[in-house]
Amino acid sequence: MPLDPERIAQWTLQLCAVDSSTGQEGHLIPLLVDLFNGLGARIELQPVAGGRSNFLALWGRPRVLFSTHLDTVPPFIPPRREGERIWGRGTCDAKGILVAMAEAIRALLAGGQRDVAFLGVIGEETDSLGARLALELKGALPEVAAVINGEPTGNRLATGQKGAVHLRLSCRGKAAHSGTPEHGVNAAFPLLDWIAAVRALPLATDPRLGPELWNLGTLRAGRAINIVPDEAEADLFARTVPGSSFRQEVLRLRPDLGEAEVIFEREPVYFPVVEGFPTAAVPFGSDAHTLRNLARNRFIAMTGPGSIEVAHTPGEHLDLAEALAGAVQYVDLAKALLGGPGPAECAI
Repeated sequence: MPLDPERIAQWTLQLCAVDSSTGQEGHLIPLLVDLFNGLGARIELQPVAGGRSNFLALWGRPRVLFSTHLDTVPPFIPPRREGERIWGRGTCDAKGILVAMAEAIRALLAGGQRDVAFLGVIGEETDSLGARLALELKGALPEVAAVINGEPTGNRLATGQKGAVHLRLSCRGKAAHSGTPEHGVNAAFPLLDWIAAVRALPLATDPRLGPELWNLGTLRAGRAINIVPDEAEADLFARTVPGSSFRQEVLRLRPDLGEAEVIFEREPVYFPVVEGFPTAAVPFGSDAHTLRNLARNRFIAMTGPGSIEVAHTPGEHLDLAEALAGAVQYVDLAKALLGGPGPAECAI
């Protein structure tokens, strides 16, 4: 059965016409049931929270697990088709990827290949709750040797995933009337100096994961314009590489009035190379770091059509030619993993 770009287009339009912003993923389940019932799947729903469920479709005794996320970022943007391009929220992140995976599974089944499964998880765009609870499905997937995780990578296999560290910096001062600032201690000034010092830090680069990055996400200070601020706070989010000293350097630069709290930290990870498939470093995080634990030896390949540069933007879109190429790659990748020697363990 040949891969059908028009079928990819129609299913992508249908899925993207449903608002499944994080928290509303349940709206997508009836369409997924229709899609995967049409492929003869055994379907299971894993309740997660608030009426939301992970979606699992199985064939045979799965050895390769396709997976991507069901949620999108807000706001909802209805889909539209212009020629061979589909615009709208979720087209490339990640409903178009989901459809490309379903199309690949259709082709694998038509070619006599079974032993595959599909997992759609909730909450990837926020807390990854779906992926974390999906690890409880491992007993239902005892023979899975590889996970293929779908994210918009331009159909190249991600070389790995950068680590993540969320730091909250705070400074405390003393409030005073703005007309007599000498009676107070302005908490904003040492925080701003601290951030300036962090901006001057050299950042590491990894040959496989690319450069380390960080963002000043939020900055808060003071209570009113006529009060010397007695508190100031900033949240930094860094995407780190192996051997990173970013967190330690930020702490080293702490001023006398400052405190730093590590809200969240996750180590970077390399993904294995699959011979014959192009690779690329990616700048974003995903559920791959967690979902790899569903496979023996934690083997995972992360790839998919679309570009992260348009994901989460008003101009999100997916070209059908790229979606079709993604489906072809998923078929080839699954065959390589199903027919080759046992995958090696992920590094780090």
